[in-house]
Amino acid sequence: MPAKGPQNPLPRAVLRPNTHYLLDGEWDFALDPEDRGLREAWYLGYRYELTANWPGSVEAHMVEAKGHPAVPWQDQVIVWYEREFERPEREENAAPAMFQITFGACGYETRVWLNGRLLSTIEGEEVHYGEYTSFSYEIEEDHLLPVNHLTVRIADTMSAETTRGKQESHVYKRGGIWYQTHTGAVRSVWLETVERNRLRSRVGVVSVIEDSLIRFNLTTRIHDPGPYTIRLRIYERDKHNEAPLYESDFHLHLHAGQKQQNVVVHAPGIQWWSPDNPHLYRLAADLIDANGYSAKIVAHFGLRKIEARGRYLYLNNKAIYIDGILYQPGTSTYEETRRHMYAMKELGCNLVRVHIAGIDPRIYNLADEIGLLLWVEVPSPHSSTQKSRENHWAELLRMLALIETNPSVVIWSLYNEDWGAQDIATNPDTRQYIMNTYHYMKIRHPQFLVVDNDGWQHISFEGKLKSDILTAHLYTPELDRWRELLDALTQGQLEGVAAFPLVVGDPYFYRGQSPLIVSEWGGFGFADYGGPQGPEERAERIRIYKQELRKRPIAGDVYTQATDIEDERNGIIEPHTGKLLVPPGLLRSREGD
Repeated sequence: MPAKGPQNPLPRAVLRPNTHYLLDGEWDFALDPEDRGLREAWYLGYRYELTANWPGSVEAHMVEAKGHPAVPWQDQVIVWYEREFERPEREENAAPAMFQITFGACGYETRVWLNGRLLSTIEGEEVHYGEYTSFSYEIEEDHLLPVNHLTVRIADTMSAETTRGKQESHVYKRGGIWYQTHTGAVRSVWLETVERNRLRSRVGVVSVIEDSLIRFNLTTRIHDPGPYTIRLRIYERDKHNEAPLYESDFHLHLHAGQKQQNVVVHAPGIQWWSPDNPHLYRLAADLIDANGYSAKIVAHFGLRKIEARGRYLYLNNKAIYIDGILYQPGTSTYEETRRHMYAMKELGCNLVRVHIAGIDPRIYNLADEIGLLLWVEVPSPHSSTQKSRENHWAELLRMLALIETNPSVVIWSLYNEDWGAQDIATNPDTRQYIMNTYHYMKIRHPQFLVVDNDGWQHISFEGKLKSDILTAHLYTPELDRWRELLDALTQGQLEGVAAFPLVVGDPYFYRGQSPLIVSEWGGFGFADYGGPQGPEERAERIRIYKQELRKRPIAGDVYTQATDIEDERNGIIEPHTGKLLVPPGLLRSREGD
Protein backbone atom coordinates (compact mmCIF):
# COMPACT_ATOMS: atom_id res chain seq x y z
CA MET A 1 0.00 0.00 0.00
CA PRO A 2 2.47 2.68 -1.08
CA ALA A 3 1.68 6.23 -0.03
CA LYS A 4 1.46 8.94 -2.64
CA GLY A 5 3.78 11.91 -2.78
CA PRO A 6 6.90 12.56 -0.70
CA GLN A 7 7.25 10.64 2.55
CA ASN A 8 6.83 12.67 5.73
CA PRO A 9 8.96 11.30 8.59
CA LEU A 10 7.59 13.75 11.16
CA PRO A 11 4.19 13.74 12.91
CA ARG A 12 2.82 16.82 11.18
CA ALA A 13 0.26 17.47 8.45
CA VAL A 14 1.78 20.63 6.88
CA LEU A 15 5.37 20.34 5.64
CA ARG A 16 8.24 22.82 5.72
CA PRO A 17 10.95 22.15 3.11
CA ASN A 18 13.93 22.68 5.39
CA THR A 19 16.56 20.75 7.30
CA HIS A 20 15.41 18.87 10.38
CA TYR A 21 17.17 16.66 12.92
CA LEU A 22 15.23 14.05 14.84
CA LEU A 23 16.08 14.01 18.53
CA ASP A 24 14.44 10.65 19.09
CA GLY A 25 16.40 7.80 20.60
CA GLU A 26 18.04 7.19 23.94
CA TRP A 27 17.66 9.94 26.54
CA ASP A 28 18.81 10.11 30.14
CA PHE A 29 15.83 9.51 32.43
CA ALA A 30 15.00 10.06 36.10
CA LEU A 31 11.97 9.61 38.32
CA ASP A 32 11.18 12.49 40.65
CA PRO A 33 8.52 11.11 43.05
CA GLU A 34 9.24 13.75 45.72
CA ASP A 35 9.28 16.65 43.22
CA ARG A 36 12.83 17.59 44.12
CA GLY A 37 14.05 18.42 40.64
CA LEU A 38 12.82 22.02 40.47
CA ARG A 39 14.01 22.84 44.01
CA GLU A 40 17.42 21.29 43.34
CA ALA A 41 17.69 22.76 39.80
CA TRP A 42 18.28 19.47 37.99
CA TYR A 43 18.19 21.44 34.72
CA LEU A 44 21.58 22.92 35.69
CA GLY A 45 23.13 19.50 36.06
CA TYR A 46 22.05 16.15 37.42
CA ARG A 47 23.53 12.68 37.41
CA TYR A 48 21.00 10.45 35.64
CA GLU A 49 21.19 6.75 36.42
CA LEU A 50 18.53 5.55 33.97
CA THR A 51 17.88 5.83 30.25
CA ALA A 52 14.68 5.71 28.19
CA ASN A 53 13.84 5.72 24.50
CA TRP A 54 11.97 8.76 23.20
CA PRO A 55 9.22 8.58 22.00
CA GLY A 56 7.65 6.31 24.57
CA SER A 57 5.24 6.57 27.46
CA VAL A 58 6.16 7.39 31.03
CA GLU A 59 4.38 4.19 32.02
CA ALA A 60 6.64 2.05 29.82
CA HIS A 61 9.75 3.87 31.01
CA MET A 62 8.80 3.39 34.65
CA VAL A 63 8.17 -0.32 34.14
CA GLU A 64 11.58 -0.63 32.48
CA ALA A 65 13.23 1.12 35.43
CA LYS A 66 14.42 -1.36 38.08
CA GLY A 67 12.24 -1.96 41.07
CA HIS A 68 9.05 -0.35 39.80
CA PRO A 69 5.74 -2.22 39.55
CA ALA A 70 3.78 -2.90 36.36
CA VAL A 71 1.13 -0.38 37.48
CA PRO A 72 3.53 2.55 37.82
CA TRP A 73 1.47 5.38 39.29
CA GLN A 74 -1.97 6.08 40.69
CA ASP A 75 -1.95 9.77 41.64
CA GLN A 76 0.90 11.92 40.31
CA VAL A 77 3.99 11.28 38.25
CA ILE A 78 7.01 13.54 37.63
CA VAL A 79 9.88 12.50 35.39
CA TRP A 80 12.89 14.17 33.77
CA TYR A 81 14.58 13.53 30.44
CA GLU A 82 17.83 14.93 29.10
CA ARG A 83 20.01 14.48 26.04
CA GLU A 84 22.91 16.12 24.25
CA PHE A 85 22.92 17.28 20.64
CA GLU A 86 25.42 19.09 18.49
CA ARG A 87 24.75 22.44 16.88
CA PRO A 88 23.80 21.87 13.23
CA GLU A 89 25.83 23.47 10.47
CA ARG A 90 24.06 26.37 8.79
CA GLU A 91 23.94 26.70 5.02
CA GLU A 92 25.80 29.65 3.53
CA ASN A 93 23.80 32.46 1.88
CA ALA A 94 20.57 31.16 3.42
CA ALA A 95 17.69 33.44 4.38
CA PRO A 96 17.86 34.97 7.87
CA ALA A 97 17.05 32.02 10.05
CA MET A 98 16.82 30.59 13.54
CA PHE A 99 16.26 27.15 15.01
CA GLN A 100 13.08 25.62 16.32
CA ILE A 101 12.52 22.65 18.61
CA THR A 102 9.14 20.97 18.16
CA PHE A 103 7.52 18.32 20.35
CA GLY A 104 5.02 16.28 18.33
CA ALA A 105 3.11 15.70 21.58
CA CYS A 106 4.22 15.59 25.20
CA GLY A 107 2.62 16.11 28.55
CA TYR A 108 0.33 16.65 30.26
CA GLU A 109 2.53 19.37 31.82
CA THR A 110 5.86 20.07 30.14
CA ARG A 111 8.79 22.37 30.94
CA VAL A 112 11.87 22.55 28.68
CA TRP A 113 15.36 23.93 29.32
CA LEU A 114 18.19 24.45 26.84
CA ASN A 115 21.62 24.57 28.46
CA GLY A 116 19.98 25.42 31.77
CA ARG A 117 17.79 28.23 30.39
CA LEU A 118 14.03 27.80 30.67
CA LEU A 119 12.36 28.10 27.27
CA SER A 120 8.98 29.60 26.40
CA THR A 121 6.86 28.22 23.58
CA ILE A 122 6.04 30.42 20.59
CA GLU A 123 2.72 31.08 22.33
CA GLY A 124 4.63 32.39 25.38
CA GLU A 125 4.11 29.43 27.72
CA GLU A 126 6.84 28.55 30.23
CA VAL A 127 4.71 25.51 31.08
CA HIS A 128 2.90 23.81 28.22
CA TYR A 129 -0.32 21.99 29.12
CA GLY A 130 -1.83 19.23 27.01
CA GLU A 131 -0.51 15.96 25.59
CA TYR A 132 -2.17 15.48 22.20
CA THR A 133 -0.86 18.23 19.89
CA SER A 134 2.49 19.71 18.95
CA PHE A 135 4.19 22.81 20.39
CA SER A 136 7.41 24.60 19.46
CA TYR A 137 10.26 26.69 20.87
CA GLU A 138 12.26 29.22 18.84
CA ILE A 139 16.01 29.19 19.45
CA GLU A 140 18.30 32.06 18.45
CA GLU A 141 21.49 30.81 16.83
CA ASP A 142 23.72 32.36 19.49
CA HIS A 143 21.88 30.35 22.17
CA LEU A 144 23.22 27.10 20.72
CA LEU A 145 26.61 25.82 21.86
CA PRO A 146 28.80 23.36 19.94
CA VAL A 147 27.28 20.69 22.27
CA ASN A 148 23.90 21.39 23.89
CA HIS A 149 21.84 19.92 26.71
CA LEU A 150 18.08 19.67 26.29
CA THR A 151 16.24 18.99 29.57
CA VAL A 152 12.54 18.15 29.83
CA ARG A 153 10.39 17.86 32.95
CA ILE A 154 7.03 16.14 32.51
CA ALA A 155 4.30 15.96 35.15
CA ASP A 156 0.85 14.40 35.09
CA THR A 157 -1.87 13.55 37.58
CA MET A 158 -5.07 11.55 37.70
CA SER A 159 -7.05 14.78 37.85
CA ALA A 160 -10.55 14.44 36.42
CA GLU A 161 -10.37 18.07 35.23
CA THR A 162 -7.71 17.50 32.58
CA THR A 163 -8.52 16.35 29.06
CA ARG A 164 -7.72 12.63 29.00
CA GLY A 165 -10.26 10.81 26.87
CA LYS A 166 -10.69 7.24 28.08
CA GLN A 167 -7.52 7.09 30.16
CA GLU A 168 -8.21 6.37 33.80
CA SER A 169 -8.61 9.15 36.37
CA HIS A 170 -9.72 9.61 39.96
CA VAL A 171 -13.31 9.34 38.65
CA TYR A 172 -13.03 6.45 36.17
CA LYS A 173 -10.65 3.65 37.16
CA ARG A 174 -8.97 1.34 34.71
CA GLY A 175 -11.10 -1.57 33.51
CA GLY A 176 -13.89 -2.15 31.03
CA ILE A 177 -13.94 0.87 28.71
CA TRP A 178 -11.41 2.84 30.78
CA TYR A 179 -7.76 2.45 29.83
CA GLN A 180 -4.36 2.68 31.44
CA THR A 181 -2.75 6.09 31.20
CA HIS A 182 -0.34 6.64 28.33
CA THR A 183 1.40 9.91 28.92
CA GLY A 184 4.73 11.69 28.69
CA ALA A 185 7.10 11.61 25.74
CA VAL A 186 4.56 10.08 23.39
CA ARG A 187 5.60 11.56 20.03
CA SER A 188 8.80 12.56 18.23
CA VAL A 189 10.81 15.67 19.01
CA TRP A 190 12.96 17.41 16.41
CA LEU A 191 15.22 20.38 15.78
CA GLU A 192 14.83 22.28 12.52
CA THR A 193 15.95 25.46 10.84
CA VAL A 194 13.21 28.03 10.29
CA GLU A 195 13.21 31.51 8.80
CA ARG A 196 12.92 34.45 11.18
CA ASN A 197 9.90 35.63 9.24
CA ARG A 198 7.70 32.84 8.02
CA LEU A 199 4.35 31.16 7.74
CA ARG A 200 3.66 28.70 10.54
CA SER A 201 2.94 25.12 9.54
CA ARG A 202 -0.83 25.39 9.91
CA VAL A 203 -3.29 26.11 7.12
CA GLY A 204 -7.05 26.44 7.32
CA VAL A 205 -9.05 25.64 4.20
CA VAL A 206 -12.70 26.54 3.64
CA SER A 207 -14.17 25.92 0.21
CA VAL A 208 -17.46 27.15 -1.17
CA ILE A 209 -17.79 24.85 -4.12
CA GLU A 210 -20.61 26.79 -5.78
CA ASP A 211 -18.50 29.93 -6.32
CA SER A 212 -15.15 28.17 -7.00
CA LEU A 213 -13.49 30.11 -4.18
CA ILE A 214 -10.93 28.68 -1.78
CA ARG A 215 -10.49 30.51 1.51
CA PHE A 216 -7.10 29.94 3.12
CA ASN A 217 -6.34 30.89 6.71
CA LEU A 218 -2.59 31.36 7.20
CA THR A 219 -0.57 32.20 10.31
CA THR A 220 2.39 34.57 10.00
CA ARG A 221 5.29 34.66 12.47
CA ILE A 222 7.32 37.89 12.19
CA HIS A 223 10.48 39.13 13.94
CA ASP A 224 11.31 41.94 11.49
CA PRO A 225 8.29 44.19 10.79
CA GLY A 226 7.80 45.49 7.29
CA PRO A 227 6.22 44.86 3.91
CA TYR A 228 5.70 41.24 2.87
CA THR A 229 4.07 39.30 0.09
CA ILE A 230 2.13 36.07 0.57
CA ARG A 231 2.32 34.06 -2.65
CA LEU A 232 0.02 31.09 -3.11
CA ARG A 233 0.45 28.54 -5.88
CA ILE A 234 -1.87 25.59 -6.41
CA TYR A 235 -0.80 22.43 -8.28
CA GLU A 236 -2.13 18.98 -8.88
CA ARG A 237 -1.03 16.97 -5.86
CA ASP A 238 1.62 14.77 -7.48
CA LYS A 239 2.70 16.87 -10.47
CA HIS A 240 5.86 18.70 -9.46
CA ASN A 241 7.28 19.87 -12.79
CA GLU A 242 4.25 21.62 -14.20
CA ALA A 243 3.14 25.23 -13.98
CA PRO A 244 0.69 26.07 -11.17
CA LEU A 245 -2.99 25.76 -11.93
CA TYR A 246 -3.71 28.93 -9.95
CA GLU A 247 -1.45 31.61 -8.50
CA SER A 248 -2.09 34.74 -6.50
CA ASP A 249 -0.07 37.35 -4.56
CA PHE A 250 -1.22 39.26 -1.48
CA HIS A 251 0.74 42.32 -0.32
CA LEU A 252 0.57 43.33 3.32
CA HIS A 253 2.48 45.11 6.08
CA LEU A 254 3.21 42.86 9.05
CA HIS A 255 4.09 43.82 12.62
CA ALA A 256 6.23 41.74 14.95
CA GLY A 257 4.50 38.74 16.45
CA GLN A 258 1.97 36.24 15.22
CA LYS A 259 -1.32 36.79 13.45
CA GLN A 260 -3.81 34.99 11.27
CA GLN A 261 -4.52 36.19 7.75
CA ASN A 262 -7.35 35.01 5.52
CA VAL A 263 -6.91 35.15 1.75
CA VAL A 264 -9.11 33.92 -1.09
CA VAL A 265 -8.14 32.29 -4.38
CA HIS A 266 -10.51 31.96 -7.32
CA ALA A 267 -10.12 28.45 -8.76
CA PRO A 268 -12.64 27.77 -11.53
CA GLY A 269 -12.83 24.21 -12.82
CA ILE A 270 -11.27 22.64 -9.74
CA GLN A 271 -12.38 19.10 -8.85
CA TRP A 272 -14.18 18.25 -5.64
CA TRP A 273 -12.91 15.76 -3.05
CA SER A 274 -15.00 12.78 -1.92
CA PRO A 275 -14.39 9.22 -0.69
CA ASP A 276 -15.13 7.95 -4.22
CA ASN A 277 -12.83 10.54 -5.79
CA PRO A 278 -10.22 11.69 -3.23
CA HIS A 279 -8.79 14.35 -5.54
CA LEU A 280 -6.09 16.40 -3.85
CA TYR A 281 -4.17 19.52 -4.73
CA ARG A 282 -0.84 20.82 -3.48
CA LEU A 283 -0.52 24.27 -1.98
CA ALA A 284 2.85 26.02 -1.96
CA ALA A 285 2.62 29.12 0.24
CA ASP A 286 5.53 31.58 0.40
CA LEU A 287 6.09 34.56 2.67
CA ILE A 288 8.47 36.89 0.80
CA ASP A 289 10.19 39.84 2.47
CA ALA A 290 11.33 43.14 0.92
CA ASN A 291 14.75 41.62 0.12
CA GLY A 292 13.25 38.72 -1.78
CA TYR A 293 13.90 36.09 0.90
CA SER A 294 11.19 33.45 0.80
CA ALA A 295 9.88 31.15 3.55
CA LYS A 296 7.74 28.28 2.28
CA ILE A 297 5.28 25.75 3.61
CA VAL A 298 3.64 22.98 1.58
CA ALA A 299 0.33 21.26 2.21
CA HIS A 300 -2.14 19.18 0.30
CA PHE A 301 -5.83 19.99 0.40
CA GLY A 302 -9.12 19.12 -1.22
CA LEU A 303 -12.36 20.94 -1.82
CA ARG A 304 -15.57 19.57 -0.38
CA LYS A 305 -18.81 20.72 1.20
CA ILE A 306 -20.53 18.88 4.04
CA GLU A 307 -24.08 19.83 5.03
CA ALA A 308 -26.81 18.61 7.38
CA ARG A 309 -30.16 19.21 5.71
CA GLY A 310 -33.40 17.71 6.97
CA ARG A 311 -33.01 14.01 7.71
CA TYR A 312 -29.81 13.49 5.73
CA LEU A 313 -26.21 14.55 5.19
CA TYR A 314 -25.03 15.93 1.89
CA LEU A 315 -21.48 15.82 0.58
CA ASN A 316 -20.87 18.16 -2.35
CA ASN A 317 -24.65 18.66 -2.58
CA LYS A 318 -25.34 14.93 -2.96
CA ALA A 319 -26.99 12.83 -0.25
CA ILE A 320 -24.55 10.45 1.41
CA TYR A 321 -25.13 7.60 3.84
CA ILE A 322 -22.46 7.31 6.52
CA ASP A 323 -21.03 3.78 6.73
CA GLY A 324 -18.89 4.42 9.78
CA ILE A 325 -16.78 2.56 12.29
CA LEU A 326 -15.57 3.55 15.76
CA TYR A 327 -11.78 3.59 16.04
CA GLN A 328 -9.70 3.85 19.20
CA PRO A 329 -6.03 3.76 18.19
CA GLY A 330 -4.76 3.60 21.76
CA THR A 331 -1.01 2.95 21.75
CA SER A 332 -0.90 1.80 18.12
CA THR A 333 2.14 2.95 16.15
CA TYR A 334 1.74 5.05 13.03
CA GLU A 335 2.38 2.02 10.83
CA GLU A 336 -0.22 -0.04 12.70
CA THR A 337 -2.75 2.77 12.44
CA ARG A 338 -1.99 3.05 8.75
CA ARG A 339 -2.80 -0.65 8.29
CA HIS A 340 -6.02 -0.17 10.27
CA MET A 341 -7.08 2.70 7.99
CA TYR A 342 -6.67 0.61 4.85
CA ALA A 343 -8.55 -2.26 6.52
CA MET A 344 -11.45 0.02 7.45
CA LYS A 345 -11.65 1.14 3.85
CA GLU A 346 -11.67 -2.53 2.79
CA LEU A 347 -14.57 -3.17 5.17
CA GLY A 348 -16.60 -0.73 3.10
CA CYS A 349 -16.47 2.20 5.51
CA ASN A 350 -16.58 5.73 4.19
CA LEU A 351 -16.14 7.29 7.65
CA VAL A 352 -13.97 6.61 10.70
CA ARG A 353 -14.97 8.04 14.05
CA VAL A 354 -11.66 8.62 15.87
CA HIS A 355 -12.92 8.23 19.40
CA ILE A 356 -11.84 10.99 21.86
CA ALA A 357 -8.17 10.49 21.13
CA GLY A 358 -5.24 12.57 19.97
CA ILE A 359 -3.52 10.82 17.06
CA ASP A 360 -0.52 11.22 14.80
CA PRO A 361 -1.56 14.00 12.39
CA ARG A 362 -0.19 12.02 9.44
CA ILE A 363 -3.35 9.91 9.77
CA TYR A 364 -5.44 12.87 8.62
CA ASN A 365 -3.29 13.09 5.49
CA LEU A 366 -3.67 9.36 4.89
CA ALA A 367 -7.46 9.62 5.16
CA ASP A 368 -7.36 12.41 2.57
CA GLU A 369 -5.37 10.19 0.21
CA ILE A 370 -7.38 6.98 0.43
CA GLY A 371 -10.81 8.60 0.70
CA LEU A 372 -12.07 8.20 4.27
CA LEU A 373 -14.21 10.77 6.04
CA LEU A 374 -13.16 11.45 9.63
CA TRP A 375 -15.22 12.28 12.69
CA VAL A 376 -12.84 13.66 15.33
CA GLU A 377 -13.47 14.37 18.99
CA VAL A 378 -11.94 16.43 21.77
CA PRO A 379 -10.38 14.20 24.45
CA SER A 380 -12.72 14.75 27.37
CA PRO A 381 -12.16 15.61 31.00
CA HIS A 382 -13.93 13.39 33.52
CA SER A 383 -15.60 16.02 35.70
CA SER A 384 -17.78 19.04 35.02
CA THR A 385 -16.23 22.14 36.58
CA GLN A 386 -15.17 25.60 35.47
CA LYS A 387 -11.56 24.37 35.30
CA SER A 388 -12.44 21.28 33.25
CA ARG A 389 -14.30 23.48 30.77
CA GLU A 390 -11.27 25.77 30.49
CA ASN A 391 -9.05 22.75 29.81
CA HIS A 392 -11.55 21.43 27.26
CA TRP A 393 -11.63 24.79 25.45
CA ALA A 394 -7.83 25.01 25.34
CA GLU A 395 -7.59 21.45 23.98
CA LEU A 396 -10.16 22.21 21.28
CA LEU A 397 -8.26 25.32 20.12
CA ARG A 398 -4.97 23.41 20.02
CA MET A 399 -6.54 20.71 17.87
CA LEU A 400 -8.29 23.14 15.53
CA ALA A 401 -5.06 25.03 14.85
CA LEU A 402 -3.54 21.85 13.41
CA ILE A 403 -6.56 20.13 11.82
CA GLU A 404 -7.98 22.71 9.42
CA THR A 405 -6.30 21.61 6.22
CA ASN A 406 -7.67 18.12 5.67
CA PRO A 407 -10.84 17.62 3.61
CA SER A 408 -11.41 14.23 5.25
CA VAL A 409 -12.27 15.84 8.59
CA VAL A 410 -16.00 16.59 8.39
CA ILE A 411 -17.51 16.13 11.90
CA TRP A 412 -16.38 17.23 15.36
CA SER A 413 -17.79 16.01 18.68
CA LEU A 414 -17.37 18.37 21.61
CA TYR A 415 -18.31 15.75 24.22
CA ASN A 416 -19.18 12.06 24.27
CA GLU A 417 -21.87 10.54 26.48
CA ASP A 418 -21.60 13.60 28.79
CA TRP A 419 -18.12 12.59 30.05
CA GLY A 420 -16.84 15.82 31.52
CA ALA A 421 -20.36 17.25 31.30
CA GLN A 422 -22.19 14.92 33.65
CA ASP A 423 -24.48 17.72 34.86
CA ILE A 424 -25.57 18.70 31.36
CA ALA A 425 -29.25 18.07 32.21
CA THR A 426 -29.23 20.15 35.41
CA ASN A 427 -26.49 22.80 35.14
CA PRO A 428 -27.22 25.82 32.92
CA ASP A 429 -23.51 26.79 33.00
CA THR A 430 -22.53 23.46 31.42
CA ARG A 431 -25.14 23.82 28.70
CA GLN A 432 -24.19 27.45 28.07
CA TYR A 433 -20.53 26.55 27.63
CA ILE A 434 -21.37 23.82 25.13
CA MET A 435 -23.77 26.11 23.24
CA ASN A 436 -21.16 28.89 23.10
CA THR A 437 -18.59 26.42 21.79
CA TYR A 438 -21.01 25.12 19.18
CA HIS A 439 -21.72 28.67 17.97
CA TYR A 440 -17.99 29.44 17.86
CA MET A 441 -17.37 26.40 15.69
CA LYS A 442 -20.17 27.30 13.30
CA ILE A 443 -18.88 30.86 12.84
CA ARG A 444 -15.11 30.29 12.81
CA HIS A 445 -15.02 26.83 11.24
CA PRO A 446 -18.01 26.51 8.91
CA GLN A 447 -16.35 23.63 7.02
CA PHE A 448 -17.27 21.21 9.85
CA LEU A 449 -20.45 19.71 11.23
CA VAL A 450 -20.54 19.82 15.03
CA VAL A 451 -22.09 17.43 17.56
CA ASP A 452 -22.60 18.90 21.02
CA ASN A 453 -22.66 15.69 23.09
CA ASP A 454 -22.58 12.47 21.17
CA GLY A 455 -24.87 9.58 22.12
CA TRP A 456 -27.60 11.25 24.16
CA GLN A 457 -28.48 14.41 26.11
CA HIS A 458 -28.15 16.80 23.19
CA ILE A 459 -29.00 20.38 24.06
CA SER A 460 -32.21 22.12 22.99
CA PHE A 461 -32.47 25.90 23.37
CA GLU A 462 -35.82 27.46 22.56
CA GLY A 463 -36.70 24.19 20.84
CA LYS A 464 -33.70 24.27 18.50
CA LEU A 465 -31.02 21.58 18.67
CA LYS A 466 -27.51 22.86 19.37
CA SER A 467 -26.03 20.04 17.33
CA ASP A 468 -25.94 19.54 13.57
CA ILE A 469 -26.78 15.86 14.02
CA LEU A 470 -29.07 14.00 16.43
CA THR A 471 -27.00 10.99 17.44
CA ALA A 472 -27.83 7.94 19.53
CA HIS A 473 -25.80 5.10 21.02
CA LEU A 474 -27.88 1.92 20.84
CA TYR A 475 -26.60 -1.41 22.16
CA THR A 476 -28.64 -4.61 22.25
CA PRO A 477 -27.80 -8.19 21.25
CA GLU A 478 -31.49 -8.92 20.60
CA LEU A 479 -32.66 -8.43 17.00
CA ASP A 480 -36.30 -7.75 17.92
CA ARG A 481 -35.24 -5.13 20.46
CA TRP A 482 -32.96 -3.62 17.82
CA ARG A 483 -35.93 -3.15 15.49
CA GLU A 484 -37.98 -1.61 18.29
CA LEU A 485 -35.24 0.88 19.12
CA LEU A 486 -34.79 1.92 15.51
CA ASP A 487 -38.54 2.38 15.05
CA ALA A 488 -38.82 4.46 18.21
CA LEU A 489 -35.81 6.58 17.21
CA THR A 490 -37.05 7.39 13.71
CA GLN A 491 -40.56 8.14 14.98
CA GLY A 492 -39.18 10.90 17.20
CA GLN A 493 -39.26 9.16 20.59
CA LEU A 494 -36.63 10.89 22.72
CA GLU A 495 -36.82 8.86 25.94
CA GLY A 496 -36.43 5.14 26.52
CA VAL A 497 -34.28 4.72 23.41
CA ALA A 498 -30.72 5.34 24.61
CA ALA A 499 -29.34 5.10 28.15
CA PHE A 500 -30.48 8.68 28.87
CA PRO A 501 -32.97 11.03 27.17
CA LEU A 502 -31.75 12.06 23.73
CA VAL A 503 -32.39 15.77 24.34
CA VAL A 504 -32.16 18.01 27.44
CA GLY A 505 -32.94 21.67 28.04
CA ASP A 506 -35.99 23.20 26.41
CA PRO A 507 -38.73 21.00 24.95
CA TYR A 508 -37.73 19.58 21.58
CA PHE A 509 -40.04 17.99 19.05
CA TYR A 510 -38.38 15.87 16.38
CA ARG A 511 -40.07 15.92 12.98
CA GLY A 512 -37.12 15.12 10.75
CA GLN A 513 -35.46 18.52 10.95
CA SER A 514 -32.02 17.03 11.78
CA PRO A 515 -30.16 13.99 10.46
CA LEU A 516 -30.25 10.91 12.68
CA ILE A 517 -27.07 8.87 13.08
CA VAL A 518 -26.73 5.77 15.24
CA SER A 519 -23.18 6.71 16.16
CA GLU A 520 -22.47 3.57 18.22
CA TRP A 521 -23.99 0.11 17.86
CA GLY A 522 -22.91 -3.52 17.87
CA GLY A 523 -19.94 -4.09 20.12
CA PHE A 524 -20.48 -7.80 19.54
CA GLY A 525 -17.90 -9.79 21.44
CA PHE A 526 -17.47 -7.34 24.33
CA ALA A 527 -18.93 -8.95 27.44
CA ASP A 528 -20.77 -5.79 28.54
CA TYR A 529 -22.66 -5.58 25.23
CA GLY A 530 -23.44 -9.27 24.66
CA GLY A 531 -24.14 -10.83 21.31
CA PRO A 532 -22.29 -13.38 19.21
CA GLN A 533 -18.72 -14.39 20.02
CA GLY A 534 -17.61 -16.36 16.95
CA PRO A 535 -16.49 -14.51 13.79
CA GLU A 536 -19.00 -16.12 11.40
CA GLU A 537 -21.99 -15.58 13.67
CA ARG A 538 -20.82 -12.05 14.41
CA ALA A 539 -20.46 -11.20 10.71
CA GLU A 540 -23.99 -12.45 10.02
CA ARG A 541 -25.41 -10.46 12.93
CA ILE A 542 -23.65 -7.30 11.69
CA ARG A 543 -25.10 -7.83 8.21
CA ILE A 544 -28.66 -8.23 9.53
CA TYR A 545 -28.42 -5.25 11.90
CA LYS A 546 -27.03 -3.13 9.06
CA GLN A 547 -29.98 -4.06 6.84
CA GLU A 548 -32.39 -2.92 9.53
CA LEU A 549 -30.64 0.45 9.71
CA ARG A 550 -30.95 0.99 5.96
CA LYS A 551 -34.69 0.26 5.96
CA ARG A 552 -35.29 3.44 7.97
CA PRO A 553 -34.81 7.20 7.40
CA ILE A 554 -31.42 7.33 9.09
CA ALA A 555 -28.44 9.34 7.83
CA GLY A 556 -25.75 6.90 8.89
CA ASP A 557 -24.33 4.55 11.47
CA VAL A 558 -21.04 3.85 13.23
CA TYR A 559 -20.23 0.24 14.15
CA THR A 560 -18.35 -0.39 17.42
CA GLN A 561 -15.51 -1.04 16.81
CA ALA A 562 -12.44 -1.46 14.57
CA THR A 563 -9.87 -3.19 16.81
CA ASP A 564 -9.62 -4.67 20.28
CA ILE A 565 -8.14 -2.37 22.88
CA GLU A 566 -7.28 -3.51 26.41
CA ASP A 567 -10.46 -5.02 27.94
CA GLU A 568 -12.69 -4.11 25.00
CA ARG A 569 -12.56 -7.30 22.96
CA ASN A 570 -14.93 -6.42 20.15
CA GLY A 571 -12.70 -5.52 17.21
CA ILE A 572 -13.15 -6.83 13.68
CA ILE A 573 -9.60 -5.96 12.55
CA GLU A 574 -6.50 -7.64 13.95
CA PRO A 575 -4.67 -4.85 15.86
CA HIS A 576 -1.10 -5.56 14.74
CA THR A 577 -1.40 -6.88 11.19
CA GLY A 578 -4.54 -5.04 10.05
CA LYS A 579 -6.06 -8.32 8.81
CA LEU A 580 -9.86 -8.39 8.59
CA LEU A 581 -11.60 -10.81 10.97
CA VAL A 582 -14.86 -10.54 9.01
CA PRO A 583 -15.54 -10.50 5.23
CA PRO A 584 -14.48 -7.47 3.17
CA GLY A 585 -17.24 -5.00 2.39
CA LEU A 586 -19.33 -6.06 5.40
CA LEU A 587 -20.05 -2.47 6.47
CA ARG A 588 -20.64 -1.09 2.98
CA SER A 589 -24.21 -0.13 2.08
CA ARG A 590 -25.41 -1.17 -1.36
CA GLU A 591 -28.43 -0.24 -3.40
CA GLY A 592 -31.41 -2.28 -2.25
CA ASP A 593 -29.99 -3.02 1.23
